[in-house]
Amino acid sequence: MSPGFLTLKLLRGLLTLFLAVTFVFVILRLAGDPLRLMLPDDTPPDVIDHYRQLYGLDRPLPEQYLRYLQGLMQGDFGYSFRDRQPALDTVLSRIPATLLLGLTSFVVSTLIGLVAGIVAALRRGSLVDQAVISFSIFGHSMPSFFLGILMILLFAMTWRILPSAGMGSAAHLVMPAITLGVGGAGAIARFTRSSMLEVLNQPYMKTARAKGVPVATRVLRDAVPNAAIPVVTVLGLRMGGLISGTVVVETVFAWPGIGQLLVTAVGQRDLAVVQTIVILVALTMVVANFAVDVAYRWLDPRIAGAGKEAT
Repeated sequence: MSPGFLTLKLLRGLLTLFLAVTFVFVILRLAGDPLRLMLPDDTPPDVIDHYRQLYGLDRPLPEQYLRYLQGLMQGDFGYSFRDRQPALDTVLSRIPATLLLGLTSFVVSTLIGLVAGIVAALRRGSLVDQAVISFSIFGHSMPSFFLGILMILLFAMTWRILPSAGMGSAAHLVMPAITLGVGGAGAIARFTRSSMLEVLNQPYMKTARAKGVPVATRVLRDAVPNAAIPVVTVLGLRMGGLISGTVVVETVFAWPGIGQLLVTAVGQRDLAVVQTIVILVALTMVVANFAVDVAYRWLDPRIAGAGKEAT
């Protein structure tokens, strides 16, 4: 892999992070004074001025921005208004819970989506194919909050077989992981099916079938690798959304992760925490996109060749 490719992707990633940091910094401060929401209405003006000076909110906006960037370069993400501790520590304490939920749903949705998409493509027009298509439409169109509430009503309140909220055992993970994974599994199944159908109709696949190559060999050796590029795009987006995609589900199931923390921090105007989470989400998306680009070049060397010709 050429150094120019890595340099270009790194510069694009840094630019994305810079734009994300700038956008959220400006928007949060233009929305109003966070101290007015954090402090009681009857707080004396001198107390408000004291906290405004303490958090640097008394300085002009450009100066606040430059000081914030300087702090980021030194690993200082600011202090949480609510927790009275470094914002980075507050966010990092929630990462294990979010990663547990996100990775579990990612693995489940990937396995179900890939298998369902491949089987549907191999049995095109059958009842299995129609069932996979229906599942894909259901998963893509069903709002996660509605599915989560419906599962709570059935499994927690009616049948009482699963806990409705919190994090304490494997049983607490079942409903949030399923709710988060249904939409992903539907999208992966749909893209896998479409890509597999396109590959199965290629001349080399028909030739392999005419030569009597076993179905498993044709599918695993020839069809799946050539159909992987569109699927890798979906998987990359899913991986990049491990943090941002859990906001609604964590709120519905009171899962103590970053998503729930973001909702709380936005409601309380905890600027440093919100900014730190946005940076983390942007960084995750940048890394995921970089991984997808690398996977493209590994799966299809022609992409690398095209890039060299273009340069």
